[in-house]
Amino acid sequence: MTDTADRVTRFAADLLDSAAAEGARQSRSAKQQLDHWARVGRAVSSQHSAARRKVESALAGDTPLRELTAEEGAVFNAEITAAIEESLARTDYGAALATRGITTVAINGDGELVQYRSDGTTAVLAHQQ
Repeated sequence: MTDTADRVTRFAADLLDSAAAEGARQSRSAKQQLDHWARVGRAVSSQHSAARRKVESALAGDTPLRELTAEEGAVFNAEITAAIEESLARTDYGAALATRGITTVAINGDGELVQYRSDGTTAVLAHQQ
């Protein structure tokens, strides 16, 4: 049997906030809610039913969305939403834009407005009143 002790991990802040809110409604802690969602997601993802294969086919672009039932459409939408959120979380847009020669501006950890140039140099923009 595998060790089922909890392990330290990090979650996206929005997931933790949502888990805390939903957990309060369900009389669960945020951790318990995250565990619940993960188990439900694991169960849904591991299903190799005809409906799951149909959703996977739609995700691959092989089945038109109009052929999905309402329930299949909900799973499809959840899969797409999760994929987009995961992609957004791991993408460094500053670096991606810099490779295209685009200069960006962002607020740094000190609250300063900083210009990030495509050549890798930066400049704190002057505070104007």
